[in-house]
Amino acid sequence: LEQLQSAELLHEPDGEPWSRVIIEKPFGSDLASAKELNTLVGKRLSESQTYRIDHYLGKETVQNILVFRFGNSIFEPLWNRNHIDHVEITAAESIQVEGRGRFYDQTGVLRDIVQNHLLQVMALVAMEPPVSFDADDVRNEKVQLIHSLRPMEMGNVVRAQYRGYQKGEGVAADSRTPTYVAMKMMVENWRWQGVPFYLRAGKGLAAKETEVSIRFRSIPLCLFKKDNACQPVQPNVLTLRIQPEEGISLRFVSKVPGDDLSVGNVHMDMSYAGAFQKPISEAYERLLLDCMRGNQTLFARRDGV
Repeated sequence: LEQLQSAELLHEPDGEPWSRVIIEKPFGSDLASAKELNTLVGKRLSESQTYRIDHYLGKETVQNILVFRFGNSIFEPLWNRNHIDHVEITAAESIQVEGRGRFYDQTGVLRDIVQNHLLQVMALVAMEPPVSFDADDVRNEKVQLIHSLRPMEMGNVVRAQYRGYQKGEGVAADSRTPTYVAMKMMVENWRWQGVPFYLRAGKGLAAKETEVSIRFRSIPLCLFKKDNACQPVQPNVLTLRIQPEEGISLRFVSKVPGDDLSVGNVHMDMSYAGAFQKPISEAYERLLLDCMRGNQTLFARRDGV
């Protein structure tokens, strides 16, 4: 930024020509360096010129979280502590560090995935309705949600490494950098009080999948009996699949065909590829286009960082 400014390549946001700058995550290596970088950026760019990119926000299925929540009147009234038992947000990768050991050993899963990707997804799932879909109205609500997070307790965090990580190229033989993390987070506000959010991320896992699972509360009594025994009724689960098979599914209970009263689970499933018959754009394509358009809705703001 200093060199761009000295070369007179940074122009005023509303002038001719104009300049916008995209900055990749992670934004700093810790709180102190993030504040230092924010200060440096603020001296050379206005906030309207600054685009802190997180490619998860460019994914169609991540953008659809807000449309799904606020565009369907049957779901938003249930989106609170009265009806939801807990929320799970998972970003699992089957690949390992794959030759990026030197970089990854200095970063780890918390900086690589959790403090940007997963917190951004959590903010979209849990934020209050914005007054409009203008950039700052949406980002105001996301920042407010982050302000509402209860400070982390170490007893609610599990960190681990996949077997063989320390033998990877560029990785320290005694490295304690986590490649997996699971954590329980709580939101201190009226909507979510008492509802845990479980965040998980890691490499070298059994399958690649990124998804949000909304688990609703169980029915309050044993209503269906068979041979004088209570039939277990599993709670409804709404799953928003971000990758690789983008879509939405809902698990609900139904009667099993037959001459007695047996209950079972059914999955109602929507696939993006099948529903719209349109190719899904790459996340960076959408975000670079938004930057050219001057639309900051899908970019992190300084106070959010």
